[in-house]
Amino acid sequence: MAATTGNQGWAQLRQQARSLESQTESLFHTYSQYSTVSNIPPKPSKEERETETKLEDLLKKRETVVDQLGRLLDSEASLTSSALKQNNLSLLREKLAEHRRDLGRLRSKLAEARNRANLLSNVRDDIESYRANNPEAAEAEYMLDERNRIDNSHNMVDSVLSQAYATNESFNLQRETLASINRRITLAASQVPGINTLIGKISARKRRDGIIMGGFIAFCFVVFFFFL
Repeated sequence: MAATTGNQGWAQLRQQARSLESQTESLFHTYSQYSTVSNIPPKPSKEERETETKLEDLLKKRETVVDQLGRLLDSEASLTSSALKQNNLSLLREKLAEHRRDLGRLRSKLAEARNRANLLSNVRDDIESYRANNPEAAEAEYMLDERNRIDNSHNMVDSVLSQAYATNESFNLQRETLASINRRITLAASQVPGINTLIGKISARKRRDGIIMGGFIAFCFVVFFFFL
């Protein structure tokens, strides 16, 4: 009877430990998001402090439950049952220790992000204060920025012009290449025996065919008007 009661107590405590473990992991997901916001506030928000407090409370509750499981295990006499429960207890203790380390790591990450944001904010404030107290320096800085923008614009125009010149030069080179090829073809054709005579005959035949076609069309028009 005592063993049955002990097993029931063990099962209830282990289920409670697992439930607290799941709650801890869910809160860790929420707590980790505070360090990834784009504009982290200089001080922790109310929600962040409440989430951190809940995490600490859950870890304390889990530690209490794990200690109770340890004492319950020490009071049992069954070696077979104790070996299995000892393994479960070790896993719960390892997960608890891991979550404690995660909490410390997230705290450090939040502190670093907040310090970095505060540092950048202080630098911006110092710059604005310096500009407000030194209008001449602010104007000189503005003129320097304008000069840099104008220089960048000139560089961009020069780059576009360089590309245009390169494209034009490429077109000229291609035109010269095509003209050279045409000259070579003409020269080669003139050097082939009888090629000029053949070209002349082809041209004469084209002219003759054109005259015949023109005469035929004129004859058709005459016949058409004669029978109209």
